[in-house]
Amino acid sequence: MIKDKGYYLALFQVSEQQLYGLTSEGLRGGGSYCDLFFENTEYHELLLRDGIVSSGGFHVDFGVGIRVLKGERTGYAYSESTDARSMAEAVKAATLIAQGGNTSHNNLPQRSEDGLDRDIMALRQAQDSVQGPDRYPFGQDWREAEARSFVPYMERLQQKISAADRRAIKVIVSLSDQVSDILMFNSLGELTFDTRPMGTIAVSVVFSQDGKIENKTVSRSYRKGVEMLTDALLEEIASEAVAGIDERFAARRPKGGQMPVVMGAGASGILLHEAMGHAFEADFNRKGQSIFSGRIGEKVCSSDISIVDDGTITGNRGSVNFDDEGVPGQKTYMVRDGILTSYLHDRISAGYYGVSPTGNGRRETFRYAPIPRMRSTYMLSGSSDKESIIASVRKGIYVDQFSNGQVQIGEGDFTFFVKSGFLIEDGRLTMPVKDINIIGNGPQALADIVAVGNDLKVDEGAWTCGKGQSCPVSCGIPTVLIKNLTVGGE
Repeated sequence: MIKDKGYYLALFQVSEQQLYGLTSEGLRGGGSYCDLFFENTEYHELLLRDGIVSSGGFHVDFGVGIRVLKGERTGYAYSESTDARSMAEAVKAATLIAQGGNTSHNNLPQRSEDGLDRDIMALRQAQDSVQGPDRYPFGQDWREAEARSFVPYMERLQQKISAADRRAIKVIVSLSDQVSDILMFNSLGELTFDTRPMGTIAVSVVFSQDGKIENKTVSRSYRKGVEMLTDALLEEIASEAVAGIDERFAARRPKGGQMPVVMGAGASGILLHEAMGHAFEADFNRKGQSIFSGRIGEKVCSSDISIVDDGTITGNRGSVNFDDEGVPGQKTYMVRDGILTSYLHDRISAGYYGVSPTGNGRRETFRYAPIPRMRSTYMLSGSSDKESIIASVRKGIYVDQFSNGQVQIGEGDFTFFVKSGFLIEDGRLTMPVKDINIIGNGPQALADIVAVGNDLKVDEGAWTCGKGQSCPVSCGIPTVLIKNLTVGGE
């Protein structure tokens, strides 16, 4: 949602004169760029355990982060207050950090009495807002709803799951939401603002059969308001929570070795995100830490493969009207027809490479400086159907859910634990499998994809990416066949 500019200025109790003044002060130490990130986020959470609300929470995060760039140095400081004195101290601290601690201001440009030089004064004539499409309009604001009004919905979900499978001995339902008001301004004279909703509902279910225990977690997360809690969503989550439990109890650990692996559409996209997506982030490439460093324009996989990072999907968990540097959200092709075409850039890496930022500058809160981060990362559909891909495999495995992945960004080596899957024998899914690891190398696995399905699915779970700081993301993939990976089994 994008409200009137006056709403955000009043909320943070700042004027446009102050915004110009703060960025001017940030440039005073010879900085080449300064930006301000104001945030007001309200969080709520509820937990229903065994049919009883066992906990709840509420808190507000409010403040401003100030960044100053000078050459290769970044100075960053934040304040949990937006009063004039606190912000002045924060911009001073950021400036000193960017200077490397040098407090001398000899030979620095002189400023006019009101703290704005002629360049900054000229920026007053520039466009003061760069507003675009609203990718997360919402109906009812989470902040205006009473927590107790959600309890009946959570109880219905718990009851639906318990009734659907009598082996469900424990059902935990969690509901969390947040709404963030964001205001950004920089020394280029760009002023952007929006209000970002996020609702997340998840269930964790424990099943028991003949003394054996199986667990399953299902979640949905959207940039939407209270209206996301529909009967259809409740039915969808409940059905998925009990689906495949017979196979979970019947699953065994197969014999390991090197073999073809078919990755199911949807949640398997987490391997794409972790093992390949991070290697496309520009900061790793700029520092020479990625296997894809210096390879723009090279063929890195089959011509049937295109991989995008997309911030434009309406209501998607990873979407942005603007990234956390005020750059409009956009759809970025990292790989197009097998050719590496773009890294994922924030303003700093874009300046280094001499390209436009891609809208991937993201941060956890105002306490963090932005860095290149993914949004919604997925592979586009190909021309094969799922059934024919499976039928082409004489002996291998089919996997559709992963957990506990580990990736070495520089080398691209990865290990993922498989939560559910099947053995493939003579082109058919046979024995359910569990307790196995998939081991490989991201760039090599990408090059070894020999079939891409026509069934792209972007998973709508509560994915969160950690890279020193956490950001909401989503991922997706069609069914794909990787001709050779190591399967850790018996």
